[in-house]
Amino acid sequence: MQYSHVCLHTFAYELPPLSVSSDDLERRLAPLYQRLKLPFGRLLMMSGIQQRRFWKPGTKPSQAAALAGRQVMEKAHLASGQIEALIFTSVSKDMMEPATASFVHASLGLSEDCLLFDVSNACLGFLDGMIMLANMIELGQVNNGLVVAGETAEELVDSTIEALLADQTLTRQTIKPAFASLTIGSGAVALYMCRTEGHEQRLRLIRGSWKANTHHSNLCQGRQQGGGITLMNTDSEELLQRGVETARITWQNFSAAYGWQETDIDRFFCHQVGSAHARLLFDSLGLAPEKNYETLQMLGNVGSVSAPITLAMAIEQRVFRPGQKGAILGIGSGINCLMLGIDWGGK
Repeated sequence: MQYSHVCLHTFAYELPPLSVSSDDLERRLAPLYQRLKLPFGRLLMMSGIQQRRFWKPGTKPSQAAALAGRQVMEKAHLASGQIEALIFTSVSKDMMEPATASFVHASLGLSEDCLLFDVSNACLGFLDGMIMLANMIELGQVNNGLVVAGETAEELVDSTIEALLADQTLTRQTIKPAFASLTIGSGAVALYMCRTEGHEQRLRLIRGSWKANTHHSNLCQGRQQGGGITLMNTDSEELLQRGVETARITWQNFSAAYGWQETDIDRFFCHQVGSAHARLLFDSLGLAPEKNYETLQMLGNVGSVSAPITLAMAIEQRVFRPGQKGAILGIGSGINCLMLGIDWGGK
């Protein structure tokens, strides 16, 4: 998969106002910890996550996504009538129907001629949205568009804590599938993409590779329970192994192209699950860990927002800058993997 005319013009993101530490969550779980004699600090030790961000109660995914979308339009000096396509990509959605993109579209006041739809693929949603929009731009179907995501983790985290406290039959072993849910955080990100002729020094999408390994689609599953409660069941250890295994094959395909080996790439931006995951991923793929730009400690696992918000922050902090190449590495439950190559004017 190659692209010649796709510009990643402007990123923007919105951090929720509430900061919640891993210690804060463990204090809420104190009765369970005491009953099972679990050491406090376990969540931070296992995940490497010091804190995550939460929205104020009642914030909807579309509202979060619209905040980031509005910032992108302001930064890129775009009028609402200029946007030709809108893709919403979060795991979190306002409701089953209509598409959450329709609420974002209305909030941003976009044109009636703007194509809009949702893309859903667990934590890979945003990267898939980039591919869908890039394809339309490359084919000349549209000249530009927005990809947006707004993840709202509050319900999942609250539901998980309530379930753990209510179940008196839990043991040290049986609580493990629920702990991954406590690493989730909230956030929003948006990207304005447009057509370029390639001679400008702008960040461009160049190539991508993917691989599916759906024999392991049972390792991380989220379900809506009665009363609007959402719970997830995750085999974290097996998911870690199989996800990295899939990423290794994807990386082999991705890096087979000239100019995209490890030595050619200045920065990596990954979907972030935990510190152990990052170590195993970079060790297994033979990548230099110092090239990995991370936001995990302060944001946690932000679902589909995770990799793009990390890239957006790296650009903002000039950790990633003109003249450099980058790779976005995404692994989604399912399991499937997607890697995208981005070039800011070449070397």
